[in-house]
Amino acid sequence: MLKTSEISKLSAKELNEKVASLKGDLFNNKFTKFTTGTEKPHVVKQIKKDIARLLTVKNAPKK
Repeated sequence: MLKTSEISKLSAKELNEKVASLKGDLFNNKFTKFTTGTEKPHVVKQIKKDIARLLTVKNAPKK
Protein backbone atom coordinates (compact mmCIF):
# COMPACT_ATOMS: atom_id res chain seq x y z
CA MET A 1 0.00 0.00 0.00
CA LEU A 2 1.39 3.35 -1.03
CA LYS A 3 1.38 6.35 1.30
CA THR A 4 0.53 9.84 0.10
CA SER A 5 3.79 11.22 1.49
CA GLU A 6 5.76 8.73 -0.63
CA ILE A 7 3.66 9.45 -3.72
CA SER A 8 4.07 13.23 -3.48
CA LYS A 9 7.85 12.82 -3.77
CA LEU A 10 7.58 11.14 -7.19
CA SER A 11 7.98 13.03 -10.45
CA ALA A 12 5.24 13.14 -13.08
CA LYS A 13 7.03 10.56 -15.22
CA GLU A 14 7.42 8.19 -12.27
CA LEU A 15 3.73 8.63 -11.41
CA ASN A 16 2.72 7.69 -14.96
CA GLU A 17 4.99 4.64 -14.92
CA LYS A 18 3.65 3.52 -11.54
CA VAL A 19 0.02 3.92 -12.70
CA ALA A 20 0.71 1.90 -15.86
CA SER A 21 2.43 -0.80 -13.83
CA LEU A 22 -0.42 -1.03 -11.33
CA LYS A 23 -3.02 -1.18 -14.12
CA GLY A 24 -1.16 -4.15 -15.59
CA ASP A 25 -1.08 -5.81 -12.17
CA LEU A 26 -4.79 -5.12 -11.74
CA PHE A 27 -5.60 -6.78 -15.06
CA ASN A 28 -3.52 -9.83 -14.21
CA ASN A 29 -5.03 -10.19 -10.74
CA LYS A 30 -8.58 -9.80 -12.03
CA PHE A 31 -7.93 -12.34 -14.76
CA THR A 32 -6.52 -14.83 -12.26
CA LYS A 33 -9.35 -14.20 -9.82
CA PHE A 34 -12.06 -14.98 -12.36
CA THR A 35 -10.39 -17.91 -14.10
CA THR A 36 -8.71 -19.99 -11.42
CA GLY A 37 -9.50 -18.21 -8.19
CA THR A 38 -7.02 -16.60 -5.88
CA GLU A 39 -5.97 -16.91 -2.26
CA LYS A 40 -5.87 -13.14 -1.78
CA PRO A 41 -8.97 -11.56 -3.33
CA HIS A 42 -8.42 -8.33 -1.37
CA VAL A 43 -5.37 -7.48 -3.50
CA VAL A 44 -7.57 -6.23 -6.36
CA LYS A 45 -9.20 -3.70 -4.03
CA GLN A 46 -5.81 -2.52 -2.72
CA ILE A 47 -4.44 -2.02 -6.23
CA LYS A 48 -7.50 0.04 -7.20
CA LYS A 49 -7.00 2.26 -4.16
CA ASP A 50 -3.30 2.72 -4.95
CA ILE A 51 -4.15 3.76 -8.52
CA ALA A 52 -6.69 6.25 -7.17
CA ARG A 53 -4.11 7.70 -4.76
CA LEU A 54 -1.57 8.11 -7.56
CA LEU A 55 -4.06 9.79 -9.88
CA THR A 56 -5.26 12.11 -7.11
CA VAL A 57 -1.72 13.35 -6.47
CA LYS A 58 -1.02 13.58 -10.19
CA ASN A 59 -4.14 15.67 -10.94
CA ALA A 60 -3.92 17.90 -7.86
CA PRO A 61 -3.27 21.56 -8.61
CA LYS A 62 0.36 22.57 -8.09
CA LYS A 63 1.12 25.20 -5.46
